[in-house]
Amino acid sequence: MSRLHIFDMDGTLLRGTSAPMQIAEQLGKVAQFQELEQQLLDGVIDPPVFSQRAFAMWDELTEEHVSAAFAASPWLAGIREVWAEITARGEFCAVVSLSPDFFVSRLRAWGAHAARASAYPTLPFRPGVVLDTAGILLPSSKVTVADELCAQYGVSRADCVAYGDSRSDTDLFAVVPVSVAVNGDDHVSALATHHYRGGDLREAYALVAGV
Repeated sequence: MSRLHIFDMDGTLLRGTSAPMQIAEQLGKVAQFQELEQQLLDGVIDPPVFSQRAFAMWDELTEEHVSAAFAASPWLAGIREVWAEITARGEFCAVVSLSPDFFVSRLRAWGAHAARASAYPTLPFRPGVVLDTAGILLPSSKVTVADELCAQYGVSRADCVAYGDSRSDTDLFAVVPVSVAVNGDDHVSALATHHYRGGDLREAYALVAGV
């Protein structure tokens, strides 16, 4: 029997931070993005509004900025090793994130079979280009994407394992039988079947590898 392992990125694979915050460090806009992320956490704005405001502050963003942010990010240890083992077992691994696709897609090179994220225009952003918020993922989108990936890989929700850290993962955790709260907050920990705190994905994966 094959399985599909679905990983959140911000706060999960990226410990204690997010792709927008890592990009903000490269652009010297940390304070602005801290305020923006707090508004999102507090429910003052939703992901589409967050994305619109982030997009407006990324007018000078280049591939070089994104590459530097990706390289400097505090990733959990063992990501490549876990995904290699999942693949060797004949199973599948995917990253599903609300963050920009131009950042998340880079995880394909680490061994993820799929990387699904919010759709942004191609970098560098051209003057006058408008962000289409229809392509911005919501927490509920993770369930829709999971179903699409299940169909693609010939598995069902019953064959899924989800890994996440926060409220944006609760919709997905609620519909799969096995889930791991990775450094999780109260929202996701209450739903998870397994719990991990630490900095190594190999240790989190070990909780479900034999399940």
